[in-house]
Amino acid sequence: MKPANNQGIKRVIRATGFSFKGLKSAWTHEAAFRQEVMLAVLLLPVAAWAPVSMVEKLLLVLTVFIVLIVELLNSAIEAVVDRVGEEIHPLSGQAKDIASAAVFISLCLCGLTWGAILLPLLA
Repeated sequence: MKPANNQGIKRVIRATGFSFKGLKSAWTHEAAFRQEVMLAVLLLPVAAWAPVSMVEKLLLVLTVFIVLIVELLNSAIEAVVDRVGEEIHPLSGQAKDIASAAVFISLCLCGLTWGAILLPLLA
């Protein structure tokens, strides 16, 4: 049930709290999210210091955040599917597999972007 005072700045404060609660939950319960955060911690300084244009820096950073966003959505889908029922159902597996595929594609996008921007610097 929604609280009656869920408007204005109170709504923003509550929403921010829920967002941090979700990040904490993902960190606590999702190994893949922890691994991708560690990857982000390593890659973001490289993006900041890379001798590339601002647009290229932005592309490097954005693709890292896309991976984190898609992983959070994947984790949410998995949690909902698991909550609905413990029995094995083809649609449950399909939903989880599709969400996992989205993470894979986001990782491919990140890798391709980083490779396209940084590999020419090494050549």
